Amino acid sequence: MTATITADQATKARRVSVARGYRFELVKLVSQWRIRLLLLACWIAPALFVAAVSQQSSLPVDTLFGRWMHATGWAGPLVLLGFAGTWALPLLTSVVAGDVFASEDRLGTWRHLLVAVRSPRRIFAAKALSSLTVILLLVAGLACSSAAGGVVAVGNEPLVGLDGHLLTPADAAGKVLLAWVCVLAPTLALAAIGLLGSVTLGRSPMGLLLPALVALAMQLAQMLPLPVAVRLALPGYAFIAWNGLFTSPTQLGPLLIGIVVSLVWTVTATALAYLLFLRRDFTNPTYDGSGRRAVTAGVLPLVGLLAATVGVVAAATPATGSGIEQDKVQRAVATAFAHLYRMQTRQLNRPDVTEAQLKATATCNKGGGKVAAQGPGNDWRCVVSWHLPDVEAAGTAIYQLDVTADGRFVADGDGPKEVNGYFLVRTPTGDAPNPLWQFDGNVELLPTTKG
Repeated sequence: MTATITADQATKARRVSVARGYRFELVKLVSQWRIRLLLLACWIAPALFVAAVSQQSSLPVDTLFGRWMHATGWAGPLVLLGFAGTWALPLLTSVVAGDVFASEDRLGTWRHLLVAVRSPRRIFAAKALSSLTVILLLVAGLACSSAAGGVVAVGNEPLVGLDGHLLTPADAAGKVLLAWVCVLAPTLALAAIGLLGSVTLGRSPMGLLLPALVALAMQLAQMLPLPVAVRLALPGYAFIAWNGLFTSPTQLGPLLIGIVVSLVWTVTATALAYLLFLRRDFTNPTYDGSGRRAVTAGVLPLVGLLAATVGVVAAATPATGSGIEQDKVQRAVATAFAHLYRMQTRQLNRPDVTEAQLKATATCNKGGGKVAAQGPGNDWRCVVSWHLPDVEAAGTAIYQLDVTADGRFVADGDGPKEVNGYFLVRTPTGDAPNPLWQFDGNVELLPTTKG
């Protein structure tokens, strides 16, 4: 009896807790030179990049909020967020989560790790949590560094939203932070896919590249004229849907759907990785992944999940087709024009006028009225009309629109020159182009929601 108790106590003493395993795995990750380099780059490079671009004469106007980088420091972190969602975050998840299990296969250290920890379950938990911690540190570095660089280089100034309304510096700061928090959901989904690839494919380089390849496929899909239900059901849609935070009222519908879908993918992919990890053969030192198991237990369940989420989103949302319709475009253009007209009025020292007094409306067609006024395209044309107090004649301005499949549009002024032509106006931060000349906007793909 005494010998049995002593043996049990010795076994418990040798048992490694999840917390201890987590600290061990975190130290292993941070000790790698490439992880240290990534951490250093994420906490320093964004500030330098945003500060440098903000001081250039030409701005990245093809990027959301790029045209406002001269005016406020809060535009810089949003420009970087757009770049990060497309390239940086998928690559970071590939390097961290896509290699956390495969590195043990390459080094042949599974036997030593199992002897030390004595539990595949605790090994999986420790590795998943350590990779999550590193990814969160990388994302935090991108957000904090870019915000600091923008505010130091340009200043804590108001930010113009995607519907032309002006956000106070405090409101802009809060929404910039919230936008970065929202993209954690699709980042976690890619990280979970990286864990699945690292477990399933072993030392194969495809496991390392899997999150980046999935992100690239989703980006290509977002460029296609897909139905709204399919677009919202992709786990990377939250990389785009944060745009809705910068309109009034806030366009929460697509963003919340994108976050929920991303979290469902995160849980599913992590669970699949966990089950496959418990079933793998650790006695084979030359294990190089299982192609059949990768398909049957990895790819097929995720394809089924995509089909299920498409069906659920289609049933739960009333939107059909592309979601880009004539009345939505007209409403978005008129709203943005009214807000920016007030900004132009203040900059030109003219008597103030409210949006209610302007009564701005827009009449838009596509392809010169020869095609149905719906769907993306660069052949949208809008005529904006408005009224000034004590003036009988209505003012009109023409805009050419390029509307992308995700609902973003760029309005380019086409006259009259004194309203939406190119000229410089004096602002507190220096001379800037006429705000009505070109502006970005966002068409909500779902019926209008209130924030």
